[in-house]
Amino acid sequence: MVARFTYSRWDGTQRGFEFDADALFGELTDELLYHGDVNAALRRMMQQGFEHQGERLEGLRQLLERLRVQRQQRLDQHDLGGVYDEIADELTDIVDEERHAVDAGEQSARNSGDERRAATARAAADDRRLRLDLLPDDLAGRMRELDTYPFESSEAERRFEALKERLRQQLLQQVTDRMSSAMQNMSAADLARTKDMLGALNEMLERRQRGEDPRFEAFMAEFGDMFDGDPQTLDELLENLAARMAAMQAMLNSMTPEQRAQLAQLSEQLLEDMDLQWQLDQLSSNLAAAFPQMGWDAQYDFGGQDPLGMAQAMQAIGELGELDQLQRMLQQASSPAALAEVDIDRVRHLLGDDAARSLERLAELTEMLRQAGLIEQREGRLELTPRGLRAIGQNAVRDLFQHVDRDLLGQHSRRQAGLGMERTDESKPYEFGDPFQLDLHRTVRNAVARQGPGVPVRLSPDDFEIERTEHLARAATVVMLDLSLSMPMRDNFLPAKKVAMALHSLISTQFPRDYLGIVGFSETARVLSASQLPEVSWDFVYGTNMQHGLALARRLLDRQHGTKQILMITDGEPTAHISPDGDVIFHYPPVRETVEATLREVVRCTKAGIRVNTFMLDATSALSSFIERLTEINRGRAFFTTNHDLGRYVLVDFLDHRRMIRRAS
Repeated sequence: MVARFTYSRWDGTQRGFEFDADALFGELTDELLYHGDVNAALRRMMQQGFEHQGERLEGLRQLLERLRVQRQQRLDQHDLGGVYDEIADELTDIVDEERHAVDAGEQSARNSGDERRAATARAAADDRRLRLDLLPDDLAGRMRELDTYPFESSEAERRFEALKERLRQQLLQQVTDRMSSAMQNMSAADLARTKDMLGALNEMLERRQRGEDPRFEAFMAEFGDMFDGDPQTLDELLENLAARMAAMQAMLNSMTPEQRAQLAQLSEQLLEDMDLQWQLDQLSSNLAAAFPQMGWDAQYDFGGQDPLGMAQAMQAIGELGELDQLQRMLQQASSPAALAEVDIDRVRHLLGDDAARSLERLAELTEMLRQAGLIEQREGRLELTPRGLRAIGQNAVRDLFQHVDRDLLGQHSRRQAGLGMERTDESKPYEFGDPFQLDLHRTVRNAVARQGPGVPVRLSPDDFEIERTEHLARAATVVMLDLSLSMPMRDNFLPAKKVAMALHSLISTQFPRDYLGIVGFSETARVLSASQLPEVSWDFVYGTNMQHGLALARRLLDRQHGTKQILMITDGEPTAHISPDGDVIFHYPPVRETVEATLREVVRCTKAGIRVNTFMLDATSALSSFIERLTEINRGRAFFTTNHDLGRYVLVDFLDHRRMIRRAS
């Protein structure tokens, strides 16, 4: 069968190519160059998120803002006082139904014509009305009085008993985390078994606290049917219980003192078994000690108009607790790997599919880069591998070349031919004295063209063509990178470091016989290796010591041969130098002593045949004046540029310099 493909215009709804490690590393390159630390770069990407092929992956900042909005929406919508409004309204209906029944019974007795019956009914009705009129205002008191009240209406009595049973079930179920559907409609035997389960659960917790075997398997064999979800470990079981009991405590914390008192009285009245209450209190204490992070002290300020019943209040408080727990996990995440512990399904339920997908991708960042061989773990820290170092340089070259005009990068062909190891992909007829590097393809083609098709092919001296070659030319370059504090303050550090990385990648891949040295300078200067460059950062000191940087660069080039140059990238005047005694002298504005010490080093570089090309960022009049004196002495070139154009200037100048060397050779 022939495979068939259909194509359509991109409308933004189609899924792009799968996000891979190379694409991720490309997004990470600037962060790595700016901070010089894989761990810090991953943390910043995790915090800020990123966009790839039109797909936006939200960072933790956006996800935390989603959490805040979801939390506030729930608080602004609901009213916790509805827990009691629901009960109060139903009690009012029950009392009204009972009053109607009392009135109807008294009227029926009067209509019977039996005076004795009517008098008895009137006395009983007056007694019932009095008791109903004297019902306490608080819910717990009303429930207590109605519990001993002799109902006239069988329907009102049935409804009251049903309300009591429903409240009893809700209180017990919420406190015990709705352990299973079997706990609904519990009989006296079920209640006794629940007490046994709670006692065994507390004993299991105490054994674990003493370092003994908690005997989880035996517990689940006896009471496992009372728990939904089939927990596989003790921690899983306890964490589920702790989450619900913490939610119950949070609901109590969110109530007014009067509301808490009413709920406590209702609990005491409806859960009359003191042993059961003691076991529940003991379990709550044990779980609070085992899971202090569950937010037992949480308190929510509900300010909405939508009243919540008991079950709805517990659900709302539970979701708020999950939002708070997710917020704590995200805030405490120190690396993308830590996000692997987050329950993605719960995130999807609370925040939606986009947030869940973003969090899932963020959790995969570290492992994706590690499997691709770009980073590795060393002594507890993530560091770049050699492949990662090469990838950073290649990405830097790619980014910079995107901003360079195409016509400035052309490889101009040359007519001259020479001897050496570099092929030019051209050939020439053989002449006496040429090295016999035969181009076999063109030689045979010349013979066939001369004598026509057929075999054997007979060669003549005029058929021979040889490969053209160029002389090899070697260049030695030292990049002087300003690491003073002014560079990041003016947003110049990242472009400058990217240029250094791009030059290293360009030279190591395109001109492997060339030499590249790197010198960083601020208050003092130091030699940097290529492996150190991705991690190098600016120095938190003041001072631009060009003199020391030029001295180190000159010493590096003294050991090299070929054409030598220094590429100095800076945004400041020379404000520091090394005295003859070896002391660092710093002064701003620059003093004559520092300027003269720097220019003396320029003279030494000039005598050593080293050209100094300077790339000035945010050049002031004082810096421009100094660089003019430098170029007058050295005959190098000066470029006045910005952080946006720096890469274009440096790369084009380097390639031009390379072509000049080849032409000169």
